Amino acid sequence: MKTLLITPEGLEKLKAELDHLWRVERPDTTQKVSWAASLGDRSENADYHYNKKRLREIDKRILYLRKCIDDLKVVNYSPFQEGKVMFGAWVEIENDKGKQIRFRIVGSEEIINVKDYISMDSPMAQALLNKVPGDEVIVKTATAQFIWRIKKIEYLK
Repeated sequence: MKTLLITPEGLEKLKAELDHLWRVERPDTTQKVSWAASLGDRSENADYHYNKKRLREIDKRILYLRKCIDDLKVVNYSPFQEGKVMFGAWVEIENDKGKQIRFRIVGSEEIINVKDYISMDSPMAQALLNKVPGDEVIVKTATAQFIWRIKKIEYLK
């Protein structure tokens, strides 16, 4: 079960995607389908079939985004978060070999195509929640476990 939380920035990105799909991509693709259909025989019309398929994909994503946006709970920054790892935190951690990683803990809808975001539902995020700088955490995955030390926690305000 994924957590239905999102940062304010994440919600704005989803709304922008929905707006773009609805106002730009859908009308453009609908126009292409109409044009391709006007050419007559659709059985071997690649433009018609491709754009019809694309229109179904757009409509499916629009429906998903509308439901998703309604169901998500926006988590705004609050001063009580300071000093501990919570939703929306930028966390810098280090392992015993000196490898450092920095990432932000966000909702699962926000991690797509963003390399330094991790899902709140990931083993790493779950291990880090409510910890403070200097704490060591054990991150258990299906195949191994890793020890990390929290170096720094920051929030966008």
